[in-house]
Amino acid sequence: MNPLDHAPGLVAFVSTVEAGSFSAAARVLGTSPSAVSKGVARLEQYFGVRLFQRSTRVLSLTQEGSAYYERIAPLLRALDEASDVVKPVSGARGLLRVTAPGDLGRILLGPVVERFIPRHPGVKLEVSLVDRQVDLIREGYDVAIRAGRIADSDLTVRRLAEMPLVLVASPGYIARRGMPDSVEALREHAHVRYMLGGKAFPIRFADGTVLHTDSAFDADNSVALRIAALGDLGVAQVLRLFVQDDIEAGRLVPLLPRRPLPPVSISALHAFGRQAPARLRLFIEFVASEIARLS
Repeated sequence: MNPLDHAPGLVAFVSTVEAGSFSAAARVLGTSPSAVSKGVARLEQYFGVRLFQRSTRVLSLTQEGSAYYERIAPLLRALDEASDVVKPVSGARGLLRVTAPGDLGRILLGPVVERFIPRHPGVKLEVSLVDRQVDLIREGYDVAIRAGRIADSDLTVRRLAEMPLVLVASPGYIARRGMPDSVEALREHAHVRYMLGGKAFPIRFADGTVLHTDSAFDADNSVALRIAALGDLGVAQVLRLFVQDDIEAGRLVPLLPRRPLPPVSISALHAFGRQAPARLRLFIEFVASEIARLS
């Protein structure tokens, strides 16, 4: 079998799986549902198996179809990416799957929607905002924006920025519990802690001092920590970017300003090495410029 003989059927099959129906795949491919259906049918006829179970309302993969999709989809995507590598960036196109921490991702989404997408209409974004560290290769993401230490030594890492952390509490909380004037005094206060993987992050100062605190409230994202701090629950350790407006408005007050916290590294990770497709290079450069502007 020469795979190129069945290229239209392969594209029709993968597009149908990813779009969910023949009609949706036809819209993506710019053809008719009948043409897509016939392409898949010819592929099924060649293999002598059903790739889809069809009914009047449901189109679902068979076991053989699922196994074939898992093998063929990455190959078709690699062909598309190989073409993208040699295209000028002005012609960048294709799907870009992005994962980022929830809070930082929400801040970046506005500029991405307002400026990146209009500049590059051929690029389709699929964005997942989660604080857990996804497996890029196993889960099929093109790029991850991450905050903090990077443990994936086999991935390409681009450092984008260093963002300052800050300890904050509300005026109401300070009026009730007092303003801490030392690390030891801070130990006696209530804290709202950031959780990742079921573990609370300690407070680490730039001089190496580490403070493990008792919890008044735990959460796995900075939005919840900010709300808890504004609600007088305790001291929060967050990126200054997330609470700068609250500090300027007096809703939150920085604590121990003479005991700085180490900055948090913001990085972009991908598995393309030096042959990153144009759409990925453009996206990383855009995010780098936006983070530099925000920080």
